Amino acid sequence: MAENWDGSYDPGSQSDDSYHFERLHIEPIYDAFVCPLTKLVMRDPVTLENGQTFERESIEKWFKECRESGRKLVCPLTLKELKSTDLKPSIALRNTIEEWTARNEAAQLDMARRSLNLSSSESDVLLALKYVQHICQKSRANKHIARSAGLIPMIVDMLKSSSRKVRCKVLETLRIVVEENDENKEMLAEGDTVRTIVKFLSHEQSKEREEAVSLLYELSKSEVLSEKIGSINGAILMLVGMTSSKSENILTVEKADKMLENLERCENNVRQMAENGRLKPLLTQILEGPPETKLSMANFLGELVLNNDVKVQVAKTVGSSLINIMKSGNMQSREAALKALNQISSCEPSSKVLLEAGILPPLVKDLFAVGANQLPMRLKEVSATILANVVNSGYDFDSIPVGSDHQTLVSEDIVCSLLHLISNTGPGIECKLLQVLVGLTSSSSTVLNVVAAIKSSGAIISLVQFIEAPQKDLRVASVRLLQHLSPHMGQELADALRGTVGQLGSLIKVISENIGITEEQAAAVGLLADLPERDLGLTRQMLDEGAFEIVISRVLAIRQGETKGSRFVTPFLEGLVRVLARVTFALEDEPSAIELCRRNNLTALFIEFLQSNGLDNVQMNSATALENLSQESKNLTKLPDLPKPGFCASIFPCLSKQPVITGLCRLHRGTCSLRESFCLLEGQAVEKLVALLDHTNEKVVEAALAALSTILDDGVDIEQGVLVLCETEGIKPILDVLLENRTENLRRRAVWVVERILRSDEIAYEVSGDPNLSTALVDAFQHGDYRTRQIAERALKHVDRLPNFSGVFPNMG
Repeated sequence: MAENWDGSYDPGSQSDDSYHFERLHIEPIYDAFVCPLTKLVMRDPVTLENGQTFERESIEKWFKECRESGRKLVCPLTLKELKSTDLKPSIALRNTIEEWTARNEAAQLDMARRSLNLSSSESDVLLALKYVQHICQKSRANKHIARSAGLIPMIVDMLKSSSRKVRCKVLETLRIVVEENDENKEMLAEGDTVRTIVKFLSHEQSKEREEAVSLLYELSKSEVLSEKIGSINGAILMLVGMTSSKSENILTVEKADKMLENLERCENNVRQMAENGRLKPLLTQILEGPPETKLSMANFLGELVLNNDVKVQVAKTVGSSLINIMKSGNMQSREAALKALNQISSCEPSSKVLLEAGILPPLVKDLFAVGANQLPMRLKEVSATILANVVNSGYDFDSIPVGSDHQTLVSEDIVCSLLHLISNTGPGIECKLLQVLVGLTSSSSTVLNVVAAIKSSGAIISLVQFIEAPQKDLRVASVRLLQHLSPHMGQELADALRGTVGQLGSLIKVISENIGITEEQAAAVGLLADLPERDLGLTRQMLDEGAFEIVISRVLAIRQGETKGSRFVTPFLEGLVRVLARVTFALEDEPSAIELCRRNNLTALFIEFLQSNGLDNVQMNSATALENLSQESKNLTKLPDLPKPGFCASIFPCLSKQPVITGLCRLHRGTCSLRESFCLLEGQAVEKLVALLDHTNEKVVEAALAALSTILDDGVDIEQGVLVLCETEGIKPILDVLLENRTENLRRRAVWVVERILRSDEIAYEVSGDPNLSTALVDAFQHGDYRTRQIAERALKHVDRLPNFSGVFPNMG
């Protein structure tokens, strides 16, 4: 082929391609066809007055140069001066050249056709493709000729070539062939050609990818082909990926972006872009599109899965528009808007955006509306879901009016309306409305309003009934709500659960399920933990139903590492320990509580939990439980049976000797053990309680100090109790608690313990010179409550800061 075409064309040459192609002739070239100046075949031949013929453009350029240089106007061939520069078109010659050119181009195209096959050499194929590019760039009419000659399918077939150079050149040639020619684009789009071109977008070779993007961009100018490109699996995903790529050629990125703009004309493409992270076209349609498009796109937005950052952006962009549709559109539009708002309201930042856009009043209105314009129940459920989403954002709902009388979401009548709706709808909406109340009771600024409304409406009984609901989501929402209410309505909840209906049993059953640790279990045990611990009736019922054995088994499972990896393990364990501590409040009145503690050696378990670093509530409740157990020790200690005195001893007591009994508890003067009498002198309990006195949480310190105070209480050997504290190096930490004066409760407790310690003359003498201790006691004497002042006064007498008149006035009350 190269020989037939003169052999002078080098496809890799950097010289002007058009010059080479002008030299590729099948028919002989006539001298009359060639311009003497350019040495190229003329396109627009013109004749001078002397009969010489030139290309119009070249002779005009000659005349211009003559004028600019000041030379005479002469013929470039004869160099004779011309009288006139008039140019006469050589029409006959031009027609002859055009016919000659057409015959040559037809023959050359035929040669190109013969080279466009997979068996041709790489150089022949590249030369043929170059020629097709040349003739198509030369004239728009030639693109029609190329199509008529059947070149387009042949060029497409060359995409199968194993040569990367050929494939790149094919993509480039196809782009030139279809530029500004819709018929060629349609022919190219037949069959799987577009799919084949799209595949090049994933090629590692950037040159092929760049050429494919350029070709697809040209095709995307056709609306029909835009739809076809978008319908190819992965096309839009790859293009969206390119627009955000930092490694692609900048021009390729720009073309990919422009192509996506072209593809936006098709709704299906807009949906695909949204699915692949390019949301702007969809949002624009919602804002600016015709009503039917707005509806379609809002519906689709409601089905999309979005990450939280995107939800915030969407809320900022179309939140207000969707709220307006929700308020004023027809039912179909309102449904689409509600579903979209449900999707984007499910994270805290986007919920806040929607609240600021005014979503709350229309939501509440839709929920409570009755009559012809009310939402069907399935859409009320969506409204309730959105309300639950925005309420759980932590916003200040006491400041947003939602009713005509400046009511807010936590106004009593609004909360009562929510409670009424909960009692008169299906499980789906009940669950969401309970979640609304969960959100409102999560905030200390609104929980009391909800509590007041529940109390005034008497709704606690109906709320407790949801504990037994068969739907898990409904149960979880119910238990979480009751858990939030329990610190404020503990007695009402205890009364409701203490009945025979079975709700208490349902809570215990939830806790007993050995399926890891779920949110429902953590909420259930938290609810039980918050109920009044001194409600003996409830404790007895829990004992009867085996609740504490279940709690113990779950605690042991966590201790032994059988349950781990759950995000609810910490609140679950804290709740379990607090529920278990409840049984220690019933020791005095309930023998079965004592038996439970002995059987399971709970004292040892609570002592072990004192070292649960990082779990303040576990440490605090364990110390409280140990206080209760230790207080009962003096009643459970077995006092020794002394032998009855003999006859002589009964007559002459001075002759009798008291028997010496060894192994008795120095504190309780009887037989003690950790398991049977809960004595804190066993199991290093005192040392571990002393270690908690420097805890950063004052509530843990207070609980530990309260437990330690039981070894100095009335009914035990106080002197021995002080010695125990000395042996465990507990005196200084206790004095430090008084000196730090962190809270009023701690001061009250510390003053009591310090007064007991100062009854030891030796210790009182040692600390009497400490001005800080004296100052702390004086401060408690001056500013404490009546009881604290009395105790501080006695303590000050022990260190001789106040005179002791008891010896002077022995008979005074």
